[in-house]
Amino acid sequence: MDVSLYIDRIKRHPDYDKVGMILTHNGVVRGTSRDGRRVSGLTVSVDHKKLKQIIDREKQSAGIVDILIEIAEDKPLLVGDDVMVLVVAGDIRDNVITVLERTLNAVKQTVTKKTEDFI
Repeated sequence: MDVSLYIDRIKRHPDYDKVGMILTHNGVVRGTSRDGRRVSGLTVSVDHKKLKQIIDREKQSAGIVDILIEIAEDKPLLVGDDVMVLVVAGDIRDNVITVLERTLNAVKQTVTKKTEDFI
Protein backbone atom coordinates (compact mmCIF):
# COMPACT_ATOMS: atom_id res chain seq x y z
CA MET A 1 0.00 0.00 0.00
CA ASP A 2 1.46 3.30 -1.07
CA VAL A 3 -0.26 6.38 0.39
CA SER A 4 1.59 8.65 -2.05
CA LEU A 5 -0.17 6.95 -4.99
CA TYR A 6 -3.55 7.82 -3.49
CA ILE A 7 -2.49 11.40 -2.84
CA ASP A 8 -1.31 11.67 -6.47
CA ARG A 9 -4.69 10.31 -7.59
CA ILE A 10 -6.47 12.94 -5.51
CA LYS A 11 -4.29 15.65 -7.07
CA ARG A 12 -5.54 14.58 -10.52
CA HIS A 13 -9.20 14.80 -9.44
CA PRO A 14 -11.16 17.30 -11.57
CA ASP A 15 -12.29 19.14 -8.42
CA TYR A 16 -8.83 19.28 -6.84
CA ASP A 17 -8.98 23.08 -6.79
CA LYS A 18 -11.57 22.72 -4.00
CA VAL A 19 -9.21 20.70 -1.79
CA GLY A 20 -7.64 22.42 1.21
CA MET A 21 -6.70 19.26 3.10
CA ILE A 22 -5.80 15.65 2.38
CA LEU A 23 -5.88 13.48 5.47
CA THR A 24 -4.64 9.89 5.58
CA HIS A 25 -4.93 6.93 7.92
CA ASN A 26 -2.48 4.04 7.56
CA GLY A 27 -3.42 1.19 9.86
CA VAL A 28 -0.79 -1.47 10.60
CA VAL A 29 -0.75 -4.78 12.44
CA ARG A 30 0.19 -4.19 16.08
CA GLY A 31 2.26 -6.67 18.07
CA THR A 32 -0.43 -6.87 20.77
CA SER A 33 -4.21 -7.15 20.79
CA ARG A 34 -6.38 -4.60 22.58
CA ASP A 35 -6.37 -6.86 25.63
CA GLY A 36 -2.56 -7.03 25.67
CA ARG A 37 -2.00 -10.52 24.29
CA ARG A 38 0.94 -10.90 21.89
CA VAL A 39 -0.05 -11.18 18.23
CA SER A 40 1.96 -12.77 15.41
CA GLY A 41 -0.39 -11.46 12.71
CA LEU A 42 -3.96 -11.30 11.51
CA THR A 43 -6.30 -11.84 8.58
CA VAL A 44 -9.00 -9.37 7.51
CA SER A 45 -12.21 -10.00 5.57
CA VAL A 46 -14.19 -7.20 3.90
CA ASP A 47 -17.88 -6.71 3.13
CA HIS A 48 -17.49 -4.82 -0.15
CA LYS A 49 -21.17 -3.91 -0.44
CA LYS A 50 -21.17 -2.16 2.93
CA LEU A 51 -17.83 -0.52 2.13
CA LYS A 52 -19.22 0.98 -1.07
CA GLN A 53 -22.32 2.23 0.78
CA ILE A 54 -20.19 3.97 3.40
CA ILE A 55 -17.90 5.59 0.84
CA ASP A 56 -20.82 6.71 -1.33
CA ARG A 57 -22.60 8.19 1.71
CA GLU A 58 -19.55 9.97 3.12
CA LYS A 59 -18.60 11.43 -0.29
CA GLN A 60 -21.87 13.35 -0.09
CA SER A 61 -20.72 15.10 3.10
CA ALA A 62 -20.17 18.86 3.03
CA GLY A 63 -16.85 19.85 1.50
CA ILE A 64 -15.64 16.34 0.63
CA VAL A 65 -14.02 15.92 -2.79
CA ASP A 66 -12.98 12.26 -2.65
CA ILE A 67 -12.47 9.25 -0.40
CA LEU A 68 -10.11 6.42 -1.33
CA ILE A 69 -9.56 3.23 0.64
CA GLU A 70 -7.56 0.02 0.33
CA ILE A 71 -7.82 -2.88 2.75
CA ALA A 72 -5.48 -5.88 2.74
CA GLU A 73 -7.88 -8.78 2.84
CA ASP A 74 -7.99 -12.56 2.85
CA LYS A 75 -4.24 -13.01 3.27
CA PRO A 76 -2.10 -13.49 6.35
CA LEU A 77 -0.60 -10.21 7.59
CA LEU A 78 2.37 -10.02 9.93
CA VAL A 79 3.15 -7.52 12.67
CA GLY A 80 4.06 -4.23 10.99
CA ASP A 81 2.21 -4.95 7.73
CA ASP A 82 -0.23 -2.39 6.36
CA VAL A 83 -3.85 -3.33 7.00
CA MET A 84 -5.71 -0.30 5.63
CA VAL A 85 -5.07 2.99 3.92
CA LEU A 86 -7.84 5.59 3.99
CA VAL A 87 -7.49 8.96 2.27
CA VAL A 88 -10.04 11.77 2.58
CA ALA A 89 -9.73 15.00 0.61
CA GLY A 90 -11.89 18.04 1.16
CA ASP A 91 -12.15 21.75 1.63
CA ILE A 92 -11.52 22.55 5.29
CA ARG A 93 -10.08 20.79 8.33
CA ASP A 94 -13.37 20.49 10.21
CA ASN A 95 -15.06 18.65 7.33
CA VAL A 96 -12.13 16.39 6.45
CA ILE A 97 -11.27 15.31 10.00
CA THR A 98 -14.92 14.57 10.80
CA VAL A 99 -15.42 12.48 7.66
CA LEU A 100 -12.17 10.55 8.07
CA GLU A 101 -13.08 9.66 11.66
CA ARG A 102 -16.67 8.73 10.78
CA THR A 103 -15.58 6.66 7.76
CA LEU A 104 -12.84 4.86 9.67
CA ASN A 105 -15.17 4.01 12.56
CA ALA A 106 -17.90 2.76 10.21
CA VAL A 107 -15.44 0.59 8.28
CA LYS A 108 -13.98 -0.92 11.43
CA GLN A 109 -17.43 -1.54 12.98
CA THR A 110 -19.42 -2.82 9.98
CA VAL A 111 -17.13 -3.64 7.03
CA THR A 112 -14.07 -5.50 8.29
CA LYS A 113 -13.70 -8.58 10.42
CA LYS A 114 -10.27 -9.52 11.68
CA THR A 115 -8.93 -12.78 12.99
CA GLU A 116 -5.85 -12.33 15.16
CA ASP A 117 -3.17 -14.99 15.44
CA PHE A 118 -1.80 -15.16 18.97
CA ILE A 119 1.65 -16.22 20.09
